[in-house]
Amino acid sequence: MAFFHALIRTHHITSRKKVANLRKAAGQLDCYALLRSGGCPGIMYCKGSEEAVKGWVSTVQRLRYKDFHLASKPAPIETKSAQISDPTGLFEVETVKEFAAAMEKRGISRWWEQAMGFS
Repeated sequence: MAFFHALIRTHHITSRKKVANLRKAAGQLDCYALLRSGGCPGIMYCKGSEEAVKGWVSTVQRLRYKDFHLASKPAPIETKSAQISDPTGLFEVETVKEFAAAMEKRGISRWWEQAMGFS
């Protein structure tokens, strides 16, 4: 199975009600989602089948996050190390540094940096 991924940037992620909706969606769509929550900026990464990732992005759009920006549209993952399956569900980190470390661990830090506008 080819994995797809997407990256979303928002002003912030603080609403626990919205996070609960995202957690439910990740389970229903059978995808992996990583959030940088608790303040500014809000960052969301999703990985799964093409259908799951597109469904995740639609779910986030419906929640109407402030300054929603689809930093990287759903696309196939190009690196071999990123083809490894991640656990299904929603996971959260508190800092951008932790988020960057998670991207590095998956072998997609260059992709992440470009999508975020860091390089």
